[in-house]
Amino acid sequence: MERELHPEVRTGQGVVRGRAEDGIAVFRGIPYARPPFGELRFGAPRPARPWDGVRPALEFGPPPPQYDRMSPQAATGRQEQAPDCLTVNVWSPALGAVGLPVMVWFHGGAYVFGRSADPVYDGARLARRDVVVVSFNYRVGMEGFGQLAGSPANRGLLDQIAALRWVRENIAAFGGEPDDVTVFGESAGAGSIAALLAMPAAAGLFHQAVAQSVPGSYFIPELASGIAQAVGARVGSAATAEALRGGDPHLLVRAADAVFAERARYADRWGTVAHTETMFSPVVDGESLPCTPWEAVAKGAARDLALMLGHNREEFRLFMAKRGEFGAVTRERAAEALRVFGPGPDGERAYREAYPGAGAEELYETVMSDWLCRVPTLQLLEAQVAAGGVAYAYELRWPAPVSGGRLGSCHGLDVPLVLGTLDAPLARQLLGDTVPEEAGALSERMQSAWVRFAGSGDPGWPGYRSAGRLSKVFDCEDGLLGDPVAASRRVWEEHPFRALGPR
Repeated sequence: MERELHPEVRTGQGVVRGRAEDGIAVFRGIPYARPPFGELRFGAPRPARPWDGVRPALEFGPPPPQYDRMSPQAATGRQEQAPDCLTVNVWSPALGAVGLPVMVWFHGGAYVFGRSADPVYDGARLARRDVVVVSFNYRVGMEGFGQLAGSPANRGLLDQIAALRWVRENIAAFGGEPDDVTVFGESAGAGSIAALLAMPAAAGLFHQAVAQSVPGSYFIPELASGIAQAVGARVGSAATAEALRGGDPHLLVRAADAVFAERARYADRWGTVAHTETMFSPVVDGESLPCTPWEAVAKGAARDLALMLGHNREEFRLFMAKRGEFGAVTRERAAEALRVFGPGPDGERAYREAYPGAGAEELYETVMSDWLCRVPTLQLLEAQVAAGGVAYAYELRWPAPVSGGRLGSCHGLDVPLVLGTLDAPLARQLLGDTVPEEAGALSERMQSAWVRFAGSGDPGWPGYRSAGRLSKVFDCEDGLLGDPVAASRRVWEEHPFRALGPR
């Protein structure tokens, strides 16, 4: 009876004991790498040390140092100096099974926050559809993406690769098939997955990929170094691994947040990034990340993988609500956004011609949604099919019911719908205290499509082609639509996304 309530699994590092929860075997907080602090701080992840006996895997591991701007009450606060934060969590519907599809979730958070313990990322509902679900933490902010002398770039991405290696080596013991791994993630999680498509070290570690709202933000080293130097100066330190290694990680988090709050003062040096929602992104360093995802995929890097890529119709409305911009966007504000975020020197003119009659707020929202996720996702689709690869496209159009529907299908709305976590606190901020029946039905349809794709590489609708550009539309009533963002696609057609640099 005890074994049934607290199942045990032997991993490569030792035995872990989980918990049976409503028919699902759940294991939380399993280390996949050593704590990245002390002498290991700002280094590449090292494999977790083995242990003797049975290790309880009942609680999520602590998140890496961070400050959650979207949910300040969930901020990590002050923690121990060396938290065992690089951990994985596993939901298995059948430990005795052989060869179940595996789905590995990459959380978002603008590359500066995120924790696998958030209830909105619970994997139980997907696991009940006969897949093994994995989630994990990775380093964020300065710890994971700060460009520091004496430290490897993209440590957060290296953590993700280490987690996928752990999956490959251990997931069979949880009933999963190591040769049938689908990675899926949203926002910074989708951007990370896109980056992994371009990273030689990630080759062979996954077989399908779902990228939900791929952000277009990747940095060249000079820009990333300048940002790290500004953060280091806040704590009176050079931006080197040696100088920062012994400092308080949470003091560095607060310093980065202070620089973010004053980012407008760096506009003459940082360019577009000074106007965005994040100061950290994957760095195209020429080594760990040789080129941008669009370049790599266009050259055939994902030709042997099935990709499912999509966006939400009104991505930027979440941030407009956060900034109090509804009804407050002036013609001057819209013009500035079109100049900063539109493509090329004629971006403002191109958008005004593409959307004739659009008012200031509509133009503002359109260019911001395009730059944030819609066009980067679209260009990744185009690159995949141009290289002869398989791709499926979708667009979420169902509007969040809160605020009278004003948020539309905003950034992040897809997360609880895909994971089925409609009752999570973050989901309630978008869905309201009483979840509409249509949200539950839509969630069922999206979960089914994602799980079908994980098992077969086909979500159940025609593949994307440059001729018709068919996309699945998720709404109150689903359908297929050709070229759903045609006007914006044409605006950006001659302007591929590239790594961002300083002015």
